[in-house]
Amino acid sequence: MLLTALEYLGLFAFAASGALAAVRARLDVFGVIVVGLTTALGGGVIRDVLLGIHPPTTLRNWPYLAVCAATALLVFVFHPQIARLRRAVLLADALGLGVFATAGTTIALDTGAPVYAACLIGMTTGIGGGAVRDLLLREIPLVLRKEIYAVAALAGAVLVGIGHVLRLPSGPVTVVAAAAVVAVRMVALWRRGNAPVARGADPAP
Repeated sequence: MLLTALEYLGLFAFAASGALAAVRARLDVFGVIVVGLTTALGGGVIRDVLLGIHPPTTLRNWPYLAVCAATALLVFVFHPQIARLRRAVLLADALGLGVFATAGTTIALDTGAPVYAACLIGMTTGIGGGAVRDLLLREIPLVLRKEIYAVAALAGAVLVGIGHVLRLPSGPVTVVAAAAVVAVRMVALWRRGNAPVARGADPAP
């Protein structure tokens, strides 16, 4: 029940972040909803495609689609007010990242994927939607150019993989790993931590 509630919170946060980015890019209401849906559900769709799960789980459960579409529509209407809740949205986004990355790893392991592949799929589940959002908006994906985001997702996925190898109970391991992702993400935001970039490289034109 707790993981389900966190999953919906993550869907809300991802849909809201995608819709806010679409509003800033001056997309119309349909574009805002599409980008919101893509941001929230994209990682899960990529995960299921990689694992051969057809049709993808997120497209078979209509409440996922309804929550994401409703969130995007609310952002379109009330975007000035929602934009002011930046800290709350960032916290919810971190929770979603932790839940999706660790749950994605667990699902991959349950389907028989090797541990290393499951960890990469889990990370992709967490960051995939945001990467697709940025590509739709003609931007270099945020996870590739700044902030500790993908690294946090991978760390949580690796913790789940270690728990699987050690044959620890999957439920508690998933919760602890998701909490670790949230902690790493929030500390990185607090300390303004970024992954290193190459020194002396010319900026992109």
